[in-house]
Amino acid sequence: MSRKGLSFEEKRRRMLEFFYEREDVFQLRNVEKMCSKEKGITAMSIKDVLQSLVDDNYVVCEKIGTSNYYWAFLSQGTLIRQQKTADLEEKVKRLKAKRKATLESTAKAESTRQDTPERKKALADLERLQEEQAALDARLAKFSSCDPEMLDARKQKIGVAKEAVNRWTDNVFAIKSWCQKKFSVDPSVMDKQFGIPSDFDYLD
Repeated sequence: MSRKGLSFEEKRRRMLEFFYEREDVFQLRNVEKMCSKEKGITAMSIKDVLQSLVDDNYVVCEKIGTSNYYWAFLSQGTLIRQQKTADLEEKVKRLKAKRKATLESTAKAESTRQDTPERKKALADLERLQEEQAALDARLAKFSSCDPEMLDARKQKIGVAKEAVNRWTDNVFAIKSWCQKKFSVDPSVMDKQFGIPSDFDYLD
């Protein structure tokens, strides 16, 4: 019997687990039947879940004759995840460097108290970088959820990443404190001007 209440990411994880356990090649109808029975994934959602794994390169799809065949092997999946994780971590590294430069730029602009084009651009860049950071964090979490074998290692890396984020968060608070003392700037005004959300805080 199909189980209810599974999230889309949990369905992805279970389907990938199915391929790794079987180490075989399947047609869609086989995946639908077996994943529904063995992994509790509703039959109506299997095609979308499978396509999402194909789009992310976790599952290979090849057309042979008139039929599509699907497969995924653990060794292949591990290499793909390692590469994607490395790419994302490199993006996070570049993003942190941009964020540092943006914070320095916004602090300099704030010190002049002038609504210059440079200041407007710095504020826009800060907002964009914060959105990119959130998107990258979400993608890293998604890749981790599809990799039970490497979950512990991912947790350690996430811990390191959180420490790094908290260090940058500490830098933001330090800059806000410096501006408040040197220019008597109200923190709430800085938050509004720089687009810093009200719940901006250290990660637990």
